[in-house]
Amino acid sequence: MSENVITQAGLQAVPGDVAVELSARRTGMSFQRTRMSADRTLMSVIRTSLSLISFGFTIYQLFEKAHQAEILKSSVAARNFGQALVLLGTLMLGLGIVYHGRFMIELRRERERMKADGLIHGESAFPVSLTLITAVALFAIGLFAIASTVFKLGPFG
Repeated sequence: MSENVITQAGLQAVPGDVAVELSARRTGMSFQRTRMSADRTLMSVIRTSLSLISFGFTIYQLFEKAHQAEILKSSVAARNFGQALVLLGTLMLGLGIVYHGRFMIELRRERERMKADGLIHGESAFPVSLTLITAVALFAIGLFAIASTVFKLGPFG
């Protein structure tokens, strides 16, 4: 005897029914599309953060070298602005990573709930997000840039 699943609309869904099978597959694919959309959102955060970090670090280095070459008497304001951009880019990326992680955990939980209810197939697992790995690597570079500009550590200090 086959188990019938009662949907939220109160209709009976018979496992093995073509409409139920197609619906389960479409819903499973929508989870994959949602995951890819979250990766694209993280990519946009990466692009913006990378721009802020690199532009800020460049401003900092340019005015620091101009001050060392005695072209400028004081470069404090420009260096502070460069440091602020690096810090802003790194903080933005950190928040983007946290948001992405929390969203993906909740998406996985929802997928597992639907799989347990028999509403979708659980045939494919979510792959490791290369976008998240890239974001974490850039976050580490941002922290290095902050340490380099604020504490004068590393090869650029």
